[in-house]
Amino acid sequence: MSAMSLRERLAAKRAAEIGEPEKSTEGDWYVLHTYSGYENKVKKSIESRVDALDLGDRVFEIIVPTQDEIEIRNSQRFTVQRKVFPGYVLVRMIRDDETWYALRNTPGVTGFINIDNQPVPLGEAQVQAIMKGMAAEAPKVKISFSLGDTVRIIDGPFADFRGEIDEINQERGKIKVLVSFFGRETPVELDFLQAEREG
Repeated sequence: MSAMSLRERLAAKRAAEIGEPEKSTEGDWYVLHTYSGYENKVKKSIESRVDALDLGDRVFEIIVPTQDEIEIRNSQRFTVQRKVFPGYVLVRMIRDDETWYALRNTPGVTGFINIDNQPVPLGEAQVQAIMKGMAAEAPKVKISFSLGDTVRIIDGPFADFRGEIDEINQERGKIKVLVSFFGRETPVELDFLQAEREG
């Protein structure tokens, strides 16, 4: 094993200090454009082509970036997987004529993201940001409320009261509703599940 030069050690130390990811995997990440809604089918087709054409030594990973999201329907929470980049598939590979041709001609693929007709790899920082977003611990809540919406409170001490949404805090999963109480508007903080939109 060869020793790292002083310049390489300093660069690695600086990258670690400022949080720049070091490239540790073989190949580069490329972005394929697909027909919207066909991302998972394209992923399976690419996996089949890689096996059939024996490209496993040059095509390493195929990812459809998704993120868990909580949808609220009929006062119930459902966790769904939402595509982060609809119409795109990420592929880590060594690009050569054979891999480029095999992936480019996969059914459902409309092309690589490119500049001057040459596929452009993603930067390592971009890849790390995408992976970090996919690995987010808490799923995001998808809200169907908007400021000014009239809602009916369905749970808690103000059940069956109606009010107008004055504030939405998506990170906390809370809304502030102005409820008419004893002739004046009172702000009430509620969980998304405690209210439903009227109309």
